Amino acid sequence: MAVKTRTKTKRRQPINSDLMVKVEPLTENQKKIFEAWDQGKHLYIYGAAGTGKTFCALYKALYDTLKPTPSYDSVYLVRSLVATREIGFLPGDHEDKSSLYQIPYKNMVKYMFEMPNDNEFEVLYGALKGQETIKFWSTSFLRGVTLDNSVIIIDEMQNLNFHELDSIITRVGENSRIVFCGDAMQSDLTRTNEKNGIHDFMRILEMLPEDFAMIEMGIDDICRSGLVRNYLVAKNAAGFTSL
Repeated sequence: MAVKTRTKTKRRQPINSDLMVKVEPLTENQKKIFEAWDQGKHLYIYGAAGTGKTFCALYKALYDTLKPTPSYDSVYLVRSLVATREIGFLPGDHEDKSSLYQIPYKNMVKYMFEMPNDNEFEVLYGALKGQETIKFWSTSFLRGVTLDNSVIIIDEMQNLNFHELDSIITRVGENSRIVFCGDAMQSDLTRTNEKNGIHDFMRILEMLPEDFAMIEMGIDDICRSGLVRNYLVAKNAAGFTSL
């Protein structure tokens, strides 16, 4: 069933949704993401690169976490640091180990807030992390953890095998939402049985239509402009499906 939104008392935070830019979906499938989110669904968003899969999910999650009466406490951005699950053996905490992949998400957040200059944005972004609105974790840290009152965005899900995907979904706690984003055609996994895991996982989620919205993004959803968009479209037309 769809997640029920809880009612919370108004809280005071340095950063709230008043500072966010109003973002509207640019394509029909992006509209489906927004609508499914507003219906309380968990999301499985897959398909071509450059279509706004993660951006749309992160925007909706941040807005609902920062609004005056928030639906959630935190947004967790989670991914495998591939080629390396050995990341767990490196020194440091979640933040230290995940710093390798935070830059793209920081850039996304920059487009969601209207700030007068880069310095002001740096202050805002630091506050978002400081008040724990945004948290970055690798999959290595999810074992044995239950995440309540949170939005959990699993990005680049194609780099996770079935066992990892199966374990992650059991981490969803009370009043939490989970979003899977990725493209099975661009997996960094090398073993065939691991690559097939995402398809097996997808088949299970397709059996849960009341819980999950399955949204496939295509070439028509590519929002990047100029050379990047033209290249991605040409690459697909040439038969290279790994976008």
